[in-house]
Amino acid sequence: MASAGGADPSPPPRPLVFAFYLTGHGFGHATRAVEVVRHLVAAGHEVHVATAVPEFVFTAEVRSPRLRIRRVLLDCGAVQADALTVDPLATLEKYRETAVVPRESILRAESEWLSSIKADLVVSDVVPVVCRAAADMGVRSVCIANFSWDFIYAEYIMEAGYHDRSIVWQIAEDYAHCDILLRLPGYGPMPAFRNVIDVPLVVRGLRKSRSEVRKELGLEENAKVLVFNFGGQPAGWKLKQEWLPDGWICLVCGASNSQDVPPNFIKLAKDAYTPDVLAASDCMLGKIGYGAASEVLAYKLPLVFVRRDYFNEEPFLRNLLEHYQNSIEMIRSDFLTGHWKPYLLRALTLRPCYNGPINGGEFSGARRLQDAIVSGYQRQRAPGRDVRIPDWYSLSETETGAGPTSKNVAINETAASRCFEDFEILHGDLQGLTDTMDFLKSLSELNRNILESSEKQYQERTAASVLFDWEKEIYIARAPGRLDVMGGIADYSGSLVLQMPLREACHVALQRNHPTKQNLWKHTRARQLENAGLAPVIQIVSFGSELSNRAPTFDMGLSDFMDGEKPISYEKAREFFCQNPSQKWAAYVAGTILVLMTELGVQFTDSISILVSSAVPEGKGVSSSASVEVATMSAIASAYGLNINPRDLALLCQKVENHVVGAPCGVMDQMASACGEANKLLAMVCQPAEVKELVSIPTHMRFWGLDSGIRHSVGGGDYGSVRVGTYMGRKMIKCAASDLVSESLASEAPVESGCHKENATGLLKSEAALEYLCNIPPHRYEAAYAKDIPEAISGDAFLEKYGDHNDTVTVIDPKRSYSVKAPTRHPIYENFRVETFKTLLAAGSTDEQLSALGELMYQCHNSYSACGLGSDGTDRLVNLVQEMQHRTISKGGSPSLFGAKITGGGSGGTICVIGKNCSRSSEEIVEIQQRYKAATGYLPILFDGLSPGAAKFGYLKIRWRHS
Repeated sequence: MASAGGADPSPPPRPLVFAFYLTGHGFGHATRAVEVVRHLVAAGHEVHVATAVPEFVFTAEVRSPRLRIRRVLLDCGAVQADALTVDPLATLEKYRETAVVPRESILRAESEWLSSIKADLVVSDVVPVVCRAAADMGVRSVCIANFSWDFIYAEYIMEAGYHDRSIVWQIAEDYAHCDILLRLPGYGPMPAFRNVIDVPLVVRGLRKSRSEVRKELGLEENAKVLVFNFGGQPAGWKLKQEWLPDGWICLVCGASNSQDVPPNFIKLAKDAYTPDVLAASDCMLGKIGYGAASEVLAYKLPLVFVRRDYFNEEPFLRNLLEHYQNSIEMIRSDFLTGHWKPYLLRALTLRPCYNGPINGGEFSGARRLQDAIVSGYQRQRAPGRDVRIPDWYSLSETETGAGPTSKNVAINETAASRCFEDFEILHGDLQGLTDTMDFLKSLSELNRNILESSEKQYQERTAASVLFDWEKEIYIARAPGRLDVMGGIADYSGSLVLQMPLREACHVALQRNHPTKQNLWKHTRARQLENAGLAPVIQIVSFGSELSNRAPTFDMGLSDFMDGEKPISYEKAREFFCQNPSQKWAAYVAGTILVLMTELGVQFTDSISILVSSAVPEGKGVSSSASVEVATMSAIASAYGLNINPRDLALLCQKVENHVVGAPCGVMDQMASACGEANKLLAMVCQPAEVKELVSIPTHMRFWGLDSGIRHSVGGGDYGSVRVGTYMGRKMIKCAASDLVSESLASEAPVESGCHKENATGLLKSEAALEYLCNIPPHRYEAAYAKDIPEAISGDAFLEKYGDHNDTVTVIDPKRSYSVKAPTRHPIYENFRVETFKTLLAAGSTDEQLSALGELMYQCHNSYSACGLGSDGTDRLVNLVQEMQHRTISKGGSPSLFGAKITGGGSGGTICVIGKNCSRSSEEIVEIQQRYKAATGYLPILFDGLSPGAAKFGYLKIRWRHS
């Protein structure tokens, strides 16, 4: 038709050809993809779906000749041992087989296919490699997702070790070729994408009414109906009739034909349409994924969920569900043992309130994808365009609400006076610490919130508000994180180390009660009643769980720590805490109780309530775990009147980490947290833990910590393999020394030692019995042993020749190759560097002194890299410090910053910087932060400030003050 003005109408848009790639992980991706595809086909476009998902998933929803299905697998998602357990190492290996090894052939095949179908746009949910294939063909690409695989796999790398980091980097680089990300609600960090458009939930619509579904299933209108949906049930899950409240019916999705169910459970047909079933039910029991989360939100169905381990999509969807009052968590042990009733009854009291749009499939299909094509043409992808992205995937300040500097925020006078009015301090002193005042304020708010607050609280605060009996004494301990100035990983080799206690600290509040008077959470009480009586329990709440995928609460019976009349072994305890990875964090806290039982024979007959609140960031290499252990054990010691000196307490906390948690750390972290003092460096010889002195920091110099954003873990593969290599080197030196002793005794000629035979033999005997590698000076190592230490050795070759490496906290993998020369050399030279550093601290306050100290730090940093414990982020930060230093020198000035090094266990984390204590150095630190952000997209956290260790703080004993 002609328009009113007589002009020709605009021609209708031509049909487009879409290549839609679907990940091989889960049906949640498929269900949302179906919605997008349905709208594209309805709009007259042609859609080619490349997927490993069964064809009927699409053809049952979309019947059209414009839909084509191509069976292909280009990624593997996450490999799961069962519905709740992801195997991170198997996942990385499967991805390597699926997408890394055949990468070049994949790129060729996809380029040919895209050309053959004349694709206008590639849509990916959320397959990485196809973004690169599209870019190579000059085709625009769009991703639809609430997470990306680089972020998910980043956690797996911490388990596997540095050698697998190339996988994450390649995935992120592939994503960086994508033109636009259509970001779904409940999203996590996706730093590789440059352009983002937020779209509504993509949700499948309903086909039948609630009444129709219930009638077909033979259910009464007023019956309470539970949907049980875990994406397919393992044979080991034997469902029992008594697990449901009386009168309830459970609809089981995905049950196998051979699975028997009780009479109050009904197996649904394989092709049952899940949205209709959900809308006809009263609540759902399952795991959190996008499909489940989006549909229970859309249909206002309460979700009782059980956490999955090693899947970082979950906490962001969980927060979305909690925001709309749509979910409660069931502890995995209660799920597996059938303690369902209190959770299901609690779910019925929820009032889901999501009223947002659920037409994301329509928005994405009809408009957003065409927008992407236009945007792609406008951007004119230039040859050689920078697609580099940061090699970490942690929460940025905009996603967590945290600022760029980790600091204690001073509370105002009104808040401070309010918390002092609320509590009577029966013992201890706040020592002017504003973070301790903040902690008291948070305790005050917890109690008052029971009566006064109408705001929605996170699960952790709700649980914490009923944790304590506010009429009784509460004990509070505080332990800081630490900045590793010098020494680092040489601690387990007996080195001198210099550690600085940070301002950031962990607070632990603890209360003991008779089991009959203990406040119990509903599910804990229900479990106790089923077990015939009240027994002592441990209940723990950890603040900050919303920023990670750990459960906010943990509870266990003290009897779980007993094997008859004796405490269980550390090995059994480690297995106990590993049963539920989302609660593995509790090993750092509850593990202190087991260590006290085992090592000191302490008997615990009371129930124990523990609240943990830490300002020490996790994964930054500043001893977050040590601060939790030390604060917890200090609180227990104060509550039970245990007289443990700070050194012994640190050694006990190391046992928690080594034997209960299973992380092979040295003792310097716990010693710094327990024994440190403000404005001083703790000088300690780690043989095993002897405080040499507390060295005052000269007033003309200053130390800072800068976080690279790359997550660090002493439980990761890199740290452990370097430790194994170090102990291998020690064993080689001892064996070589023993051989030289034998040669010396058999021959009258002096051995190669540089001294008389009697002295040489005595020296060799001491080296043959070497306990700490750092007791060999560098000149002796170079003269007698360096030439015989190999660069690397396989595990099986070492075991065949030497038997064992004699380290109680690591195990040699026969199939793995271990670097030996660099890990052996590092502690020997590091001990010398630390001794020199300590001596120089007492020298005159000159630029020469600072330059020498800085040089020692640079040498340490390079030695970490030689061991394989460096990282791109920490190298970049150290290089920025060097640039600042050399820039000033080149202009004829005196520098303000003089050196920097990676800290702690390495492989990311934080660097330590040394400089003058002046305003210009602080300005240069800020400039480094900004330049790092400009280069990587991440603004480093700044650690700047000191505080007393746990021993200096002592403890507080408080009680609620009656008006």
